[in-house]
Amino acid sequence: MNQNTKRLILLNLPYVLMGLFATNLGYAWRMAAGADFSEKMMSLMSVLPDALGRIIPSSHPLDLCVGLCCGAGLRLAVYLRSKNAKKYRHGSEYGSARWGNAKDIEPYVDPKFENNVILTQTERLTMSSRPKDPKTARNKNVLIVGGSGSGKTRYFIKPNLLQMHSSYVLTDPKGTTVLEVGNAFLKKDYRIKIFNTINFKKSMHYNPFHYIHSEKDILKLVTTLMTNTKGEGKGGDPFWDKAEKLLLTSLIAYIHYEAPVEEQNFATLLEFLNVMEVREDDEEFQNPVDQMFERLGERQPNHFAVRQYRLYKLAAGKTTKSILISCGARLAPFDIAELREITSYDELELDTLGDRKTALFLIMSDTDSTFNFLISMVYTQLFNLLCEKADDMYGGRLPVHVRCLIDECANIGQIPNLEKLVATIRSREISACLVLQAQSQLKALYKDNADTIIGNMDSQVFLGGSENTTLKELSATLGKETIDMYNTSDTRGNSPSYGTSYQKTGHELMSRDELAVMDGGKCILQLRGVRPFLSDKYNLTQHPNYKLTGDYDKKNMFDIEKFLDRRLNRRLSLKPSDTYDVVDADNL
Repeated sequence: MNQNTKRLILLNLPYVLMGLFATNLGYAWRMAAGADFSEKMMSLMSVLPDALGRIIPSSHPLDLCVGLCCGAGLRLAVYLRSKNAKKYRHGSEYGSARWGNAKDIEPYVDPKFENNVILTQTERLTMSSRPKDPKTARNKNVLIVGGSGSGKTRYFIKPNLLQMHSSYVLTDPKGTTVLEVGNAFLKKDYRIKIFNTINFKKSMHYNPFHYIHSEKDILKLVTTLMTNTKGEGKGGDPFWDKAEKLLLTSLIAYIHYEAPVEEQNFATLLEFLNVMEVREDDEEFQNPVDQMFERLGERQPNHFAVRQYRLYKLAAGKTTKSILISCGARLAPFDIAELREITSYDELELDTLGDRKTALFLIMSDTDSTFNFLISMVYTQLFNLLCEKADDMYGGRLPVHVRCLIDECANIGQIPNLEKLVATIRSREISACLVLQAQSQLKALYKDNADTIIGNMDSQVFLGGSENTTLKELSATLGKETIDMYNTSDTRGNSPSYGTSYQKTGHELMSRDELAVMDGGKCILQLRGVRPFLSDKYNLTQHPNYKLTGDYDKKNMFDIEKFLDRRLNRRLSLKPSDTYDVVDADNL
C-alpha cells in the first residue's frame, strides 16, 4: 500500500465510522411503533437508547442507506466549511520573511571544508553538482556586489582561490592578487598562466587566432572584437558596423585558411589593411589584397573568405575608403609593437583548463580600459572552447571544474551572449562569479539581458554599498516580516484618559537606510530556495592555506618576472630526449 492510499484511508476513516454508527438510527426508526409520523416520533424516544447501545452496526438495507447518507452528509459539511473558511496566518499576516540559520544551510554544505564554495563566515555551498538530495542542487554561479573598499577581494576572491579544488580564471585589477597567491598555487602543483595587459613584458603570449577552428569561431571573434571596440561615442548608422564586420570576417578567414601558422595573428591582419589602397576615381583599380582574393576565388569560388569579401566590395570607392578608415581606427591598439608581439603566438592554452588544475590570471588596469577588450576576448573564447571540449571529448562534463572569478566585471567589456552562457555552463562543470560595485553597472552594460544574468546566479552576496538601485532591489527581495507594535494615547483635560492599543504591521526585513549603514563586517547572502542570511564576512586568516600567501609572509610573494624567465629557459633548453638536426653551416 502506497503513501497516498494510506493517507486517503486515514482521512475518510472517521466518516466511515460515523456512517456505521448512524445505521443504529435507521434501526431505531424501524423498531419504533406507530402508524404515522407523529406516533413514530413518540415511540422513537423510547427505542433510541437501546438502538444506540448496539455495538454491531445494522446490516439492513434501510439502515445502511441511513448510515451512508449521514456519513456523506458529514463529509460534505466538513468540505464546505473548509472551503469557505477564513484563512489566518498567525504571526505572518503582513509577511513571513526571516533570516536563515544553520539548519537552513545545512543541506547545501559538503562536510569536507575544501569541497565548498566559501560564501560567508558560516555559510558554504558544496561543489558537487549532483548531491544526494537532488532538490538541494544549485549552480555555482555567484553574484558579488560591494562598493569600493567593501572587501570583495579579501572576503570572497582570495578565500575561494585558496580552496584549490578547481581550475581558476581570475580577472586581477592592478595585478596584486597573483603576487599574493601565486606561490600558493605553485606549491599545490598548479600550472600558472599570466596574461598582463598593463605591462606586456610581464605577460605570456595570447593569440586569438590560435583558437579558430571553423567559420563560427571566426564570427564569434569578430563579434567580440567589434562589441568591445566601439569607442565612447553613440552608435550611428549600422551600415558601417556591418560593412566592417564583412571586411574583418573575410580577412581573418583568409588568414586562418591560407596563411602559414606563424602568420596567423593580428600583425598579418594589420598588414592586409595597410596595403588595401582605394582610388575613388578608379573603380577598376586592384590593390594587392584584391588580387589575392581574386586568385583565391578562381581556385575556390565558394570559399568562405571570398564570399564575405565580395559582399564588402559591393560598396563604391568612396564608401570602401570610409570602411577601411573606420576599421583601421578600430584596430589602432594593435599598432603598438608590444601588443603585436604579445599576440603573435599563444601560450595560454585556454582549451586545456578543464584537463588539469590551472590558475589563469588576467591582469588589467582599473584606470585605463584601452586593452580591456582583450580580456573579454579571452573569456569569450574560453567559454566556447571549454563547452565544445566538454561535449566532444568528455561526454558533457569536464574532468576538472573551471571557476571564472570575473572581478570588475563591468570594466572588462561585454562578453557576447553571457546571458545564455551562464545558463548552460553549469552542466559542463564551469561556473562564473561576477564581481560588481553595483547592479546598475551590469544593467548599463547588458541592458535588458542583465536581469536574465542575475536570475541565473543561484547565490548572491551583498558586501555593502550605498548605490540606490542596488539597495532598493535588495530590500524588496528580502521581503517583509510581521512585527508587533503598540500605540499610546494620552488625553488631558477635565476628564483625562490614557490608553494603549496593540496591532500587527509589516516591516522590511532590512530597509534601504539599514542596508546603507550595515556593519562593515557583515554581509547578506541569498541562496535560491533558502531564507537570506545576515552573516559575518569570511575571515581570510582562518583559512587553512592562508600561511602560503603573501598576506601572511612577504617571503611568499610571487615574482612574475622570475617565473616567466624560468619558464622561458625551460622551453629553450635542450633535453636528453629531444631530437634535433645538426647542420654544417660552412657547406650551406
